[in-house]
Amino acid sequence: MPIHLFELPVSDTENLLLDRLCRYLHVRNYSGIHDQLNWLFLNVSPRVITSGSQTDSFFGNLLAKTQLPPHRIVIEIVEQPTDDADRLRETVAYYRKLGCLTAIDDFGAGHSNFERIWNLSPDIVKLDRKLLTRATEDHRARQILNGIVSLLHQSGCLVLLEGVETSDQAMIAIDAGVDFVQGFYFCRPSTDLSQLCNASTDFDLLLQEYKARHQITRNPTSQLVDFFWGDFQTVTASLQIGTTMSQACGALLKHVTVSRCYLADESGLQIEETMISDTGTRSLDPRFKPLESTSKADWYRQQYLRQALAQPGKLHITAPYLCVTGAYMCVTLSFCFTHNGEQRVLCCDILANPSGPAVSRA
Repeated sequence: MPIHLFELPVSDTENLLLDRLCRYLHVRNYSGIHDQLNWLFLNVSPRVITSGSQTDSFFGNLLAKTQLPPHRIVIEIVEQPTDDADRLRETVAYYRKLGCLTAIDDFGAGHSNFERIWNLSPDIVKLDRKLLTRATEDHRARQILNGIVSLLHQSGCLVLLEGVETSDQAMIAIDAGVDFVQGFYFCRPSTDLSQLCNASTDFDLLLQEYKARHQITRNPTSQLVDFFWGDFQTVTASLQIGTTMSQACGALLKHVTVSRCYLADESGLQIEETMISDTGTRSLDPRFKPLESTSKADWYRQQYLRQALAQPGKLHITAPYLCVTGAYMCVTLSFCFTHNGEQRVLCCDILANPSGPAVSRA
């Protein structure tokens, strides 16, 4: 087992020799496979990098000897601590200069975190399987996983999710938007290298299953737009003839999922006080009372307000997010209309996890 093998060295010299031996064997084996497309991921310990020479001439000579193109190698920095971040960065830059890709392993565990991403600027980030395990058990963790993938993409990294062992986990991986997947669900480790290129999961079937599942639960927010469209038309029509917010929003605020309604002008500044429903009042947490007052708040920074201003007459809806005024999960509906020649945006927060009955029309 790898964990036992890498416990054997008793000195930095032995550790370096074992690391080189492993890389030599993998490169020699891989160069013998008639495959001009795939990558070979090579694990490299940060301890070996920072305790070895500044430039790994051994590896450059190895690639030259085996004639394996460096662009088919991914140098994978495993999750281990190092006290020499500068040396680690320099050596990773050397591998990149050789023409290799670089990867960070086990992101989200131990020392593989955003600090290492910022320091090394890897091409690929491999997410630790514990993130997937948590996402399998907890819907909130699944949302966090999706957010991490998005942040890594914005950082210019491709993302690989490790530990996929079931079709449900494969669905989570697809939904998270990762670029690569790895795990027993697709292929188990084997010493028969000739069979590895022939063993493959039926990805067409997997994607068909994902599409079927997604079709059933497709964009539930669009159902909310359809459901509340008539209410928004009624409210805005009432506001346009001079009806007060409390009167215009009365019926809307009675819906069990509605938390609050508020009105903003074209610069994003809130007009009048926020109208809070009975449901919203019950959802208020006294610990967050300092955040409740939104009179004259500036909402222009919120995307839902800018979208409404950009497309008047269309009802917009956000993805679920944490509402700053009450620290609860909600979605926001926003609608831009004209009142006395000026633009107004009506906003309505809908509880993402209401305790009442499901949204339905009689």
